[in-house]
Amino acid sequence: MPTEYVLFLLIFPSLSVGCCGSQWENKAHQRDTTHLHYRAVEGETFTMPCIISSNQKTKWLRTGQGGEENKDPPYPCGTTILAERKLSANYTDLTRKRILVLEVVEKPTSRCFQPEKKRGVTVLLAVGGKLTCPDFTCSNNTDVTWYKDYIPVNTFDSCEEEGVLRLCQVREAHQGLYFCDRRTREGNVTWMLRRPVLVKVGPRSTQSYPPRITYPVDNNMEEVELGLPYNLTCEVFFPLEIEFFPKVVWYVNYNGNKENMTLLPLEEPIKKREIHEEIKITQISIIKEVTPQHLNHMYTCSTQNTDGSSSVTIKLKRKIKVIWPCLVAYPIVCFLMLAMLGGILHLKRLELQLIYKSYFQYGNHDTDEKQFDVFLSYVRSPSPVKTSEGFSLSSKSGSSKDVEACQSTADLLSTDDAESTQGLLEMLLPQVLEDQWGYRLHLLDRDPLPGGAYTNDVVLAIARSRMLICVLSADYLTSSNAVFELESGVQALLQKSAPKLLLIWTSGASGSLNQVDPPLPALVQKALRVLPSLTWSSSKPATAESKFWRSLRKAMPHAGSETGFSHTASSTKLC
Repeated sequence: MPTEYVLFLLIFPSLSVGCCGSQWENKAHQRDTTHLHYRAVEGETFTMPCIISSNQKTKWLRTGQGGEENKDPPYPCGTTILAERKLSANYTDLTRKRILVLEVVEKPTSRCFQPEKKRGVTVLLAVGGKLTCPDFTCSNNTDVTWYKDYIPVNTFDSCEEEGVLRLCQVREAHQGLYFCDRRTREGNVTWMLRRPVLVKVGPRSTQSYPPRITYPVDNNMEEVELGLPYNLTCEVFFPLEIEFFPKVVWYVNYNGNKENMTLLPLEEPIKKREIHEEIKITQISIIKEVTPQHLNHMYTCSTQNTDGSSSVTIKLKRKIKVIWPCLVAYPIVCFLMLAMLGGILHLKRLELQLIYKSYFQYGNHDTDEKQFDVFLSYVRSPSPVKTSEGFSLSSKSGSSKDVEACQSTADLLSTDDAESTQGLLEMLLPQVLEDQWGYRLHLLDRDPLPGGAYTNDVVLAIARSRMLICVLSADYLTSSNAVFELESGVQALLQKSAPKLLLIWTSGASGSLNQVDPPLPALVQKALRVLPSLTWSSSKPATAESKFWRSLRKAMPHAGSETGFSHTASSTKLC
């Protein structure tokens, strides 16, 4: 458009609109009747009408049944109220010369009906604008009267043309609440349907450009979940325009073919005034249920205004479902398991250390250079067993004296007396370990040097021995000296150069474990539960082939050549 023509329109705005510049008389000036019939839509703003020719401002008083006056206060003309069904009634002015019949109707259900909150109109300063009566397109009736608040519109810079109010040049004073009265006739009664229109005045836009789409991004892949609804959302910014209503639509391109586009059902657009010169419109199209076929199509958001058009195309892809409860539960379960494991290790660290030292460092004891092979710890029974002088180690020759000795030893082993069997074990162990198997044995009642302290002798003997064997009996567990020997051996086991420990339980020892007085130290109690052990039973013959002696032989460390252990000694047998 030439610049000279634009300046001409700004100087003479009355020529830019057909009816501008001509003085027109609003039809409301000539209306003066004794019966007024008005209708309002429920939930919309309504203003009580005024009688233009009256010298005094009209006040409407609600009339009760039978023509009696209601006790409600009167409504002055121009009073703005919210239309409610309970307001439907007859009203009279205080001079009783005029009657107002007000009927509040329900909201229409037709498509062309627009709620009041969506009918706001923005006009720009210094340019022309137009106001359309709500739902004017639903009817061909052009008999419309316009009011600003309660005053009829009748100025030189506006005019009414075919039901549309044109503002030739917008000023700040044009902002406010307008009402349009549409005249309809039903029989002999003329009704006026009053509808509100809110007008806002904004600064004149100095920019002109095509709409810009901020979301979605062109050629982008949107993630969707199959079987669920999905909203196709398009956000567009427009320069503020009055004469042109922005248009935003969604199309589906079947199988990716942009030439085969179909318009999608659209929701009501969401408008938001971001700044004075720009408006944001959000257009949504809902896919009720996403199917695999939707993943093969492309979707285009298209928009345009007077300066151009814009469009973006997207495609849908299947979203990989992430089960968040599992992602949260797995680390928590792992953490709890680690915490429980840590707690068990913390509570059972001593037992675990004893197990590791006893079972997994077995080979380390065989290479230790010690003065003694075995430190034997036991408590002599009160009534020692007396054996025949003929008891000796039998050889391969098998003389008659050896047979008699074996028979005597077998009779002793078959006894049920706990003290007798305990004393027999105390007698047999030193003989078997030293005389038959050739181990270097340390006995506290035989080997310590005289004059030494007992505790020092025990600690020194354990440190010089490759293995500690404790014969546990009821007397052993109640003896403080014997318990000290066991506790010293456990402490030595926990150290770096640890001897091997073996417990031999005799009859009655395990039964009296819970009745020990005084109670055993905590270290000893834990050691008794995990240390390697054998059980001496009096019900079985104590032959070399018995389970006890075979297990004891396997538990012993290997005897070196310096111990004097010979093949002859190893081949001899107990009876």
